Amino acid sequence: MKVGFTTTIPFEILHAAGVEGVDLNNIFITDPNREKLLEAAERRGLPTTLCSWIKGIYSVLQQRQDIETVIAVVSGDCSNALPLVDLLRSEGREVITFAYPFDRDEMLLKIEMEKLMKRFSVSYKDVEKSLGQLDLIRDKAEQIDLMTWKNRTVTGFENHYYLVNMSDFEGDPMKYSKTLSDFMEKASLREEAMDLMPLAFVGVPPIFSDFYEFLESKNARVVYNETQRQFSFPSRSSNIVRRYLDYTYPYSLLFRMQDIKRQLEIRGIKGVLHYTQSFCHHQMDHVLLRENIGLPVLMLEGDRPAGLDERTRLRVESFLEMLQ
Repeated sequence: MKVGFTTTIPFEILHAAGVEGVDLNNIFITDPNREKLLEAAERRGLPTTLCSWIKGIYSVLQQRQDIETVIAVVSGDCSNALPLVDLLRSEGREVITFAYPFDRDEMLLKIEMEKLMKRFSVSYKDVEKSLGQLDLIRDKAEQIDLMTWKNRTVTGFENHYYLVNMSDFEGDPMKYSKTLSDFMEKASLREEAMDLMPLAFVGVPPIFSDFYEFLESKNARVVYNETQRQFSFPSRSSNIVRRYLDYTYPYSLLFRMQDIKRQLEIRGIKGVLHYTQSFCHHQMDHVLLRENIGLPVLMLEGDRPAGLDERTRLRVESFLEMLQ
């Protein structure tokens, strides 16, 4: 059985059930014809002003009939997930909803997780066994993150790539574990790049195709990818419910900022790039972030998957010059 999900869910439940879980965002953004996927969704009637990620997910599911079931996160991620659920159900797709409680209520999260466990016929004992197995892979991702900011032998894009894929382990945890080991061995042989300005990337992963490479061409490097790091679950609580309460991504910016500020200090960050998707409610986060983060912040906005436009390039260059 193959199950797609719209953002990170308790993957341990799927793993314990022997189900192949795939992050639909990763399938969309790595598709060589992703622009055509957006066009197909718009021909179906989805508005041009709708988030590209939602349109991409919808079109992926039209193509991938092998994905029998979808888990849609209806609270703690995209507000457009609710109408997506209705649309997919009207087309005959099985959709399971999952909600992260806005106020991080432990009992409500426990109920949501138990519903998912019941659907896939697994117990807490099964899930906690999978938690231990997956944590061995997450330890490798944590080491790659350390090599990014402390040893400076991993690029900003590599950090983004290997951590963002921790949401679904590329569909095969054991194979992905070897991928991480092979990369770490190669990266450990590199010289340290301590002369690049250390930057932070806050917000959802960028839709730009050349973002990290452009920064490095300007002698700067992202050594902290906020959300991607969270996909590797840096919290190591052995309690599965507590683990997903510590996971910052689905919750408010005020909660996220506790971890963000700590990482900015530890990693010696000089400036923050705050990325939001066009037409997304997270754009309002910029007000709080700018007023509370204590470092220069540049807000960036992306719409469709493509390279950086000239205006964004100029804004980033000016920001870097200001920092220097």
